[in-house]
Amino acid sequence: MSFKVAFIGAGSIGFTRGLLKDLLAVPEFRNVEVAFTDINERNLDMVTQLCQRDIRENGLSVEIQSTTDRREAVRGAKYVFVVVRVGGLEAFRHDIDIPLQYGVDQCVGDTLSAGGIMYGQRGIAAMLDICKDVREAADPNVLMLNYANPMAMLTWACNKYGGVRTIGLCHGVQHGHHQIARALGLRQEQVDIICAGINHQTWYISVKHNGEDMTGKLLEAFEADPELSRTEKVRIDMLRRFGYYSTESNGHLSEYVPWYRKRPEEIANWIDLGSWINGETGGYLRVCTEGRNWFETDFPNWMKDPAVRYEASNRSQEHGSYIIEGLETGRVYRGHFNVVNNGIISNLPDDAVIEAPGYVDRNGINMPRVGDLPLGCAAVCSASISVQRLAVEAAVHGDDRLLRQAMMMDPLVGAVCTPPEIWQMVDDMLVAEAPWLPQYGEAIEAAKRRLATGVRLPTRQGYEGAARLKVKTVEEMQSDRAVANRNAGEADKAKERPAAAR
Repeated sequence: MSFKVAFIGAGSIGFTRGLLKDLLAVPEFRNVEVAFTDINERNLDMVTQLCQRDIRENGLSVEIQSTTDRREAVRGAKYVFVVVRVGGLEAFRHDIDIPLQYGVDQCVGDTLSAGGIMYGQRGIAAMLDICKDVREAADPNVLMLNYANPMAMLTWACNKYGGVRTIGLCHGVQHGHHQIARALGLRQEQVDIICAGINHQTWYISVKHNGEDMTGKLLEAFEADPELSRTEKVRIDMLRRFGYYSTESNGHLSEYVPWYRKRPEEIANWIDLGSWINGETGGYLRVCTEGRNWFETDFPNWMKDPAVRYEASNRSQEHGSYIIEGLETGRVYRGHFNVVNNGIISNLPDDAVIEAPGYVDRNGINMPRVGDLPLGCAAVCSASISVQRLAVEAAVHGDDRLLRQAMMMDPLVGAVCTPPEIWQMVDDMLVAEAPWLPQYGEAIEAAKRRLATGVRLPTRQGYEGAARLKVKTVEEMQSDRAVANRNAGEADKAKERPAAAR
């Protein structure tokens, strides 16, 4: 088989190298065309060198088309992977640091809350430009596979306004599935699940082993696990109160709801510092910064390390390559995908992007009807969907009033901040992130005038949050190169989690 696959944001070492490895492990795909594109020429060159070395050492003849010209990269592509981080780590720091001045303490800040909303404003502006290139230059039947966050917002904008068929992909369901099996003392393949909701707030509404419903046994199992009971306190508390386990990690989930991070003195009761994903303030920003610094410094050694092997046994659980395999070969794949709802989950809005089980084969991506979510689970999702809808419309139209309303409706921001504080915080973030927000030109100028002439509400300048750790230097990371390599090289930076802090 021969078709073209393009990677946008290919300077992202973790996603690009891993997804390419998964794709080229499929025997029928050994002759596909591959194109990489990124706005960061240095990172693009490093990732291209490394992946081309992997290809060569696996005995394949694929030659990567590497270019900063995105339109050329997607020309004729049948599949387009999007793995961008719009604004890079510079903008990401603003997403974390500015809300902290207002008491909004985030662990990740890339999906919801103040950071996720602003990430969406940057990302949607860029994604609509990407969609234009894809519409005009790619294969007419192109499928865009979006791995970029905020997953639901970006996928929503691409499908509604971008004119490109887009599916959102995430590994959260697989992680929670593994945890559930572990808590029950079983292997992952012994536990059958149905998971439904919205990305990062998807609920395991059915958990079965040998046909027996295990859902009612999960709370006792998690509470009895000496490790999970310490690292997943928020998820266990949500399980206790809503009756169903949620996909997303302790730290992520804690910033999507109003209850666990609104009082700094209580945050420590709900998190664990054994791994950043368990709730560390700005934890994802820290590990991403460490990973970037390490890869850029240590890259020559990566070229000397053994190549990754393109083998079936070495494929990850990322959905992307399996979807393409199903569509091209007809082999059936079952996964959980982010798509426009259109009645799949009957008590969530039709226009929302939901995450639910789907099947892929040569006939396409097929999404069975789930029906109603449990009422409490649907209520949690509905609150987030309202924020997402406001944020998408704000980003598409450059409407800062809708942006401010999205912030007000956000569960954590609303639990912490007053409306005047939210208005000022949005002004701060618009001005700081102006280089990546072309749609907000007038609003940014107005915000600058207000900040220059108005009476400023007091903020906590320099506040580091309830549980922030220092970014490691390259020299400190050199003491354990294997750990540093995993952090830099994995798309999923919480794949291997250290034991709980004692």
